[in-house]
Amino acid sequence: MADSNKTWFITGSSKGFGNLWARAALERGDRVAATARNTADLASLATEYGTRVLTLQLDVTDRDAVFATVRQAAEHFGTIDVLVNNAGYGHFGMVEELTEAEIRSQMETNFFGAVWVTQAVLPIMRAQGSGRILQITSEGGVRAYPGIGAYHASKWALEGLSESLWQEVEQFGIRVTNVEPGPYDTDWLATGSRVSPGNPAYDDVRASTADGFDVGDAAATTNAILEIVDTDDAPHRVFLGKTYDAIVPIYQDRLDTWRRWQPTALAAFGRAGG
Repeated sequence: MADSNKTWFITGSSKGFGNLWARAALERGDRVAATARNTADLASLATEYGTRVLTLQLDVTDRDAVFATVRQAAEHFGTIDVLVNNAGYGHFGMVEELTEAEIRSQMETNFFGAVWVTQAVLPIMRAQGSGRILQITSEGGVRAYPGIGAYHASKWALEGLSESLWQEVEQFGIRVTNVEPGPYDTDWLATGSRVSPGNPAYDDVRASTADGFDVGDAAATTNAILEIVDTDDAPHRVFLGKTYDAIVPIYQDRLDTWRRWQPTALAAFGRAGG
């Protein structure tokens, strides 16, 4: 897949990562089906890149619309080589504070939306015997902070689904990568997130996590995304940013805990010599 002239299908292309990555692909001569809830937000892409970009209105929570839109893109360009499941938002609220509607909406967009787009693209990629799927899960798909449990649930779910997926589809020449960005300057907090009304019982927890994050330059991610798409040995998981050092002790603690409780685990197996 190192050659250019690929066709991309990118959800959430109106701003942030989706817009940056669409532009990076177009700048090097690739073609992009760029989707957003409001196509007016994609007007500048169409103006700047002409026929190499197809702007499409899409609400990823509408499964029928997803399949129709993917089909339209494939018919227009003749193929879809790269899928970037980028559409999503963050919901802030302690677990007790979340309403049913809030957590369902979070899962509908971040998890089910990605599932529907993946399902729609897979028959196309299987038929052509190749394809790249980039699931944008965030570092929030492999670790968790208090106050954003709904978001973490959606991203951990997508990580798990995608781990099954890559074992299912690599036989067809399709490579799946969970892309796990840390904090970046994408206006995600200002324009891409929602907040539940706070319960005063959790004010101390909120205060303890109120410090800002060391955010990266979102534009600096574009070369990494192109590298992942082009390499013949794309990783199943890759961080973007400075997450690695923070993650190591978290996973080491998990390993240590499992090891410490291994006698109990084996005893629970119930067979001698197990």
